[in-house]
Amino acid sequence: MNELFSFRNPYFVAAVSVAVVYFIVSAVVGLIVLPYAQAQPNFTGLWDAICSAAGLPRPTPSGEAPPLPFKVSNAVLTSTTMAHPNQQSIGRGATLAQRCAICHGPTGISRADSPNLAGQYASVIYKELLDFRSGARTNAVMTPFAKNLSDQDIVDLAAYYAYLPRLPAYHPEMRIPLPRIVIYGAPLRGIAPCGACHGSLDNKAGAPWLEGQSAVYMRAQLEAFASSERHNDINEQMRNIARTMTPEEIDQAAKYYASQPPEIVKAMQ
Repeated sequence: MNELFSFRNPYFVAAVSVAVVYFIVSAVVGLIVLPYAQAQPNFTGLWDAICSAAGLPRPTPSGEAPPLPFKVSNAVLTSTTMAHPNQQSIGRGATLAQRCAICHGPTGISRADSPNLAGQYASVIYKELLDFRSGARTNAVMTPFAKNLSDQDIVDLAAYYAYLPRLPAYHPEMRIPLPRIVIYGAPLRGIAPCGACHGSLDNKAGAPWLEGQSAVYMRAQLEAFASSERHNDINEQMRNIARTMTPEEIDQAAKYYASQPPEIVKAMQ
């Protein structure tokens, strides 16, 4: 037994050497190559990239964390955020929502390619309006609108739209094939099934209900996450997912969630 784990044993030496080489190569690839392979690396140096890959704090020479080139969401969400809106808040939100109808429809179902808000989780609308107001998410129409909203206005709008009936899940398998990226995810790429966060299986705080959204809107948002043009997702979760999705998978997911029969959409508008 002693001879087996001895450096006089050429097989033991070879095994240790291979393990060391694998360790060094893995460390170089994981801590240096992959961080710099990101779409928009923001590192001050090699040590900064290693700290980022290892999940360690990234101090600058002054001792402060390096500033991000954009604003991120500062919304704080829990499972109880906006969980029990009252009727007065819903009524005030209905009045405020008259200004939203031109894009989002009088019943929260858009006639264009703006997102449908009817039945959306209140915490989602609450977070997105906060992000538009703070600049963490930007849009030529929504940004100036949100800047004039008070905290109570945001709560009321979220309560009202969550109160409205949402478009149901409807996926005719003969017309729209079930995309694997949506139904099963891609475990080897760290992608969970979409429904694990977005409602059909479970709902993660801040993750929107996607059924019935416009394919154009869905595709545009996934592409914006993939390019980091949109960056208000918590902990970069959607950016990390979208970056690893192929253009075909993005298109399939967008079409899948948009697969609502025209008669149902028209009846709810």
